[in-house]
Amino acid sequence: MMDWTDRHDRYFLRQISKHCLLYTEMVSTGALLHGDKERFLAFDKAEHPVALQVGGNDPTALAACAVLAQEWGYDEININVGCPSDRVQAARFGACLMAEPELVATGVKAMRTACDIPVTVKTRIGIDEQDDYAFVHHFIDTVANAGCEVFIVHARKAWLSGLSPKQNREIPPLRYDVVAQLKQDFPELVFVLNGGITDLEMAAKHLETFDGVMLGRAAYQNPYLLASVDQQFYGSQGSIPSRETILERMLPYIRAELAAGVPLKCITRHMLGLFQGQPGAKAWRRTLSEQAPRQDADIDVVYTALAHVLDQSSSQRLIAA
Repeated sequence: MMDWTDRHDRYFLRQISKHCLLYTEMVSTGALLHGDKERFLAFDKAEHPVALQVGGNDPTALAACAVLAQEWGYDEININVGCPSDRVQAARFGACLMAEPELVATGVKAMRTACDIPVTVKTRIGIDEQDDYAFVHHFIDTVANAGCEVFIVHARKAWLSGLSPKQNREIPPLRYDVVAQLKQDFPELVFVLNGGITDLEMAAKHLETFDGVMLGRAAYQNPYLLASVDQQFYGSQGSIPSRETILERMLPYIRAELAAGVPLKCITRHMLGLFQGQPGAKAWRRTLSEQAPRQDADIDVVYTALAHVLDQSSSQRLIAA
C-alpha cells in the first residue's frame, strides 16, 4: 500500500471505523533514520490504533526504527516480508527475506529488545519455487522463536521475477488452506489472513478459522466497506455512519490541513471511492479528480462534488417514486 495509506488516508478511514487497526504505508529503515521524520512518522492521535510498517534487513537499523515507533506513539511496528517489487528486492528486503528466516528472526529479536510495543511480521506463503509447506513452516517457526507472536499472511506466494507487484496480487493462486494449516500447527500464535478478501461477509467467514483479517485495496477503493466493522466485529452500539456524515467529519480536518499548506488533492485523492456504487459517484470522482489538483483549490471543491451526488440522489428518488 505504498503511497496509499498515508496519514490523510488513515485519518479518513478512522472517520469510518473507530476500532480497526490501521497500517502505515511501508517505509524503509533508511528513510526513517536518515529522511524527514516528520513526514514519515507524524500522525494524528485520532488514528489510534495504528501500526508503523517498515522495510529493512539490518537488525541494528530495524531496532532503531522500533525505538522511533515507540517514541512517536505507534501501537505496533510491523516488518514487511511480503512485498515483491523490484525496487524493494534491490534493497534486499520485502518478500525476498523469506529466503533468510534467520536474518528476519535476528531483526525481530533486536526490535523486541529495543521497544515495548508489539513487533509483528507481514509475509507470504512462499517465494518462487520455494513454495512447499515445509518452507513457510520453517520460516514461521524460526521467526516465532525470536519472539514474534503475530503474523499477517498474504495467502499467495510471490514470484520475485517475471511478475509485477500487481500481477503478484492476482496470478499466484490463493491458498487459504496453507495459512489454516499454520494456525493449526502454531495454535499459540496469532494469524491474520490477507489476500482476496473483498467484503465483510468473507471476513466474518474467515474469522471462524483465523484470529484476524486484513483488508487492503478493497477497503481503499470502497472505503465505505468499513462502515459497519465496529458494529459487526467490535460490539459497538453506535449507529453506522452515513457517507454524508463521514464527509462532514472530514471537513474540519481538510480546513486545518489547507491552512497548514497541504494541497487539497493530497487529501481528496483518498476519498474518491466514498460514494462507490451510489448515484452521483462518477460525478463525485470526476469533480475531485479534475478540480482538486488546481493550485487554488479549496474546500469549495468538496462541496461542489457533494452537490453533484445529492442532485443525482434526489433524481434517483424521484424516478423511484
